[in-house]
Amino acid sequence: MESSVVLETSLSQFPVRRGKVRDIYDLGEQLLLVSTDRISAFDWVLPTGIPDKGRVLTQQSAFWFDRLKEPNHLLTCDVNEMDLPSDIDLEPLAGRSMLVRKCDVVPIECVVRGYLSGSGWKEYQQSSSVCGVALPEGLTESDQLAEPIFTPATKAEEGHDENISFERMVEIVGSNVAEELRRRSLDIYKQGAEFARTKGIIIADTKFEFGMLGDELILIDEVMTPDSSRFWPADLYEPGKGQPSFDKQFVRDWLLQTDWDKNSEPPALPNDVVVNTRAKYIEAYERITGLEFAWR
Repeated sequence: MESSVVLETSLSQFPVRRGKVRDIYDLGEQLLLVSTDRISAFDWVLPTGIPDKGRVLTQQSAFWFDRLKEPNHLLTCDVNEMDLPSDIDLEPLAGRSMLVRKCDVVPIECVVRGYLSGSGWKEYQQSSSVCGVALPEGLTESDQLAEPIFTPATKAEEGHDENISFERMVEIVGSNVAEELRRRSLDIYKQGAEFARTKGIIIADTKFEFGMLGDELILIDEVMTPDSSRFWPADLYEPGKGQPSFDKQFVRDWLLQTDWDKNSEPPALPNDVVVNTRAKYIEAYERITGLEFAWR
């Protein structure tokens, strides 16, 4: 597994900002987004990475960017087309890097929910609504909603994003931008969910990010990956309870079985959890794209 240390060494001449799982290098007029193999859970970056996870996220996003034909920030995922300095080691970057246009990031997580799960399910139990969107009485966990709903959140540098109402979103970004983001987010989700369903995967919910490139809103960051979405196997779907998934399920389940208090440094993951998590990420990629993962 290539570590973030290796990547930092080879790109040390460029300013870098590190997120939980992504390193963003400023190349001047463009950005290089490098998806590492770091994995986070319960607001902590774990000391053990998942080999090739960053490549899965990058390749999955590239697939959707191409399929959706939505205006976006991606220039290329081919490291040989990135015009990087000749002394840069391209091998650790291969498959996990996106060269993208710079833009002004809209400070909203554009969340779309097609099923009642996660924080939406918790909120529904208290108020029969999610982010101010009223829902019918009597729904159960993992129920499919009659129509997908748009439930924005504020972006948090650390900790959880905070769910907000659409009215609060309007106050932050203005009514025209808010309306366009809602419309486009719902449309992209519907396209992706319909396609994934033909591949045997339910996209229960997902989140998108957008940026302003001049006067144009464009899709940025990652798109419908196991890190930004809930992927459920359609053949095992059974409403009324939590669902098996293609994301961090093995990691979360193992952590919950330990005595970790979630307030101190998390423990290292055992090998079987790492192997099973990697397999699930790759399976989701291969099922949705119909392509063989190139880093087997």
